[in-house]
Amino acid sequence: MGENVGGDQVKENLIQLRCHFTWDLLLEDIDIPDLETRISEELEFLDIKDTVGMLNFQAYVRHLKGQHEEALQSLMEAEALIQREQMGKRSLVTWGNCAWVHYHMGSLPEAQTYLDKVENTCKELGSPFPYRMECAEMDCEQGWALLKCGGQNYKQAMACFAKALEVEPENPEYNTGYAIVAYRLDCDDNNISLEPLRKAVRLNPKDPYIKVYLALKLQVLRETADAETYIEEALSSTSCQHYIFRYTAKYYRRKGCIDKALHLLHRALQASPASGYLHYQLGLCYKQRMIPLLSSRNKQPRSQSDVQELAQQAICEFQEAVKLRPTFEMAYVGMAEVQAEIGQYEEAEANFQKALNMKNLECHIEQDIHFHYGHYQQFHQKSDDKAITHYLKGLKIEEKTFAWRKLLTALEKVATRRADQHVRLVESTSLLGLVHKLKGEEEEALQCYERALRLTRGVNPEF
Repeated sequence: MGENVGGDQVKENLIQLRCHFTWDLLLEDIDIPDLETRISEELEFLDIKDTVGMLNFQAYVRHLKGQHEEALQSLMEAEALIQREQMGKRSLVTWGNCAWVHYHMGSLPEAQTYLDKVENTCKELGSPFPYRMECAEMDCEQGWALLKCGGQNYKQAMACFAKALEVEPENPEYNTGYAIVAYRLDCDDNNISLEPLRKAVRLNPKDPYIKVYLALKLQVLRETADAETYIEEALSSTSCQHYIFRYTAKYYRRKGCIDKALHLLHRALQASPASGYLHYQLGLCYKQRMIPLLSSRNKQPRSQSDVQELAQQAICEFQEAVKLRPTFEMAYVGMAEVQAEIGQYEEAEANFQKALNMKNLECHIEQDIHFHYGHYQQFHQKSDDKAITHYLKGLKIEEKTFAWRKLLTALEKVATRRADQHVRLVESTSLLGLVHKLKGEEEEALQCYERALRLTRGVNPEF
């Protein structure tokens, strides 16, 4: 009985800690192997300042896999660094994680030992709470952990970095974290990441990693001269080269320099053969190289075989990407689009459905999936009805992203064509009314709705 009471008290104290076990990190179980690979790669190849934070995260992922001894090994490495570098407040996260791992292993005395360490340090640092510190360093640690766990956690991560910046607005690390998560959330043309990225580069002038993010953002904004400068600076750095290659490759693919992008991706792949992201980027390169050949393949027999070869290369890379990261939704979409181009409609439909049926997607990704599937239905399956259904489904997700605007444009085009051809004229006219309404054009929307109403009454809409 005494042991149960002791265990209950330990659990109650553990819940008060600020560490990976109490931060409500949203993770899909099937993504854990890919996440563990990415952590190992970052520890090996990325010149990260917060190695302790990454080791803590590695320990948490190992715990999720039931590998408690391995988790403790990561935490012991973190503890050794803490003692060497005298890390103060950030040591609380490591000790908190140690306490939780020992608790899950049934080692209550060891768990209590680490709780005591946390309590003593909190007391020394003047915290009003026995087992937690409210400070910028802890907010930053939580922000990095959330950022590493993927899109479902980005908004919470941004709030953590923003809270840390309220205390230290010029802190280089806090600004870097905030800028990266802003870039990941910046799926619109409102440029929420541009100024944070500029500031992070100013505060971290030797960090090539953040320069590549800024270059990619500037590329989208067509500020090509500045973007090129930052890309060249990043590539000239010897720091964390393999990570630089994967993002500079994205820059060159967007620019249309496919050979250069492929060269950089293959170099990155030598160091990270199990990276789902790299295989996805390779798939996009082969897909992009295939597109110009599609219009000429009926005229030139050689183009037909080239298309088939590039399509198979792209499909193989996308297949590897989803094998390594089973919830990589846009890899399924990319694969489906390539399969559709070579007439593999059954396979394309299956991959689109995998993407469409995924849960907890970010708004802009869900919208993008509906856009691509609608496009597939419209142009490959010749089904305007199904295309319209998915354009509308995407538009119901009301966040005004770039993908949302693509959906609106696609819906407007198909509705206009159908109205011009007098196909289901009432429905087509009503859809145009909806398009005008969503664009904020109230008068035009009203005119369309009135015209549709006259049509339903059998009245000539021109009168």
